[in-house]
Amino acid sequence: MPIIVNLDVMMAKRKMSLNELSEKVGLTLSNLSILKTGKAKAIRFSTLDAICEVLDCQPGDILEYVSDKKEQRTADTG
Repeated sequence: MPIIVNLDVMMAKRKMSLNELSEKVGLTLSNLSILKTGKAKAIRFSTLDAICEVLDCQPGDILEYVSDKKEQRTADTG
């Protein structure tokens, strides 16, 4: 999948646990875990807004686009 979720990176930078983020954002641990592991198929703008507000970051700090071609080159050379 070309969209990489870096939620765990931002949480580590802010020294925030999944439990704490869950409470502050108002999402279940299960839903946040699905997002954190990159298994989510979509994210609501309201959810992204809440996460960015709590983590004091930009959407681009959490979501990263990696083209399929770049992923393929990495796999070929890695």
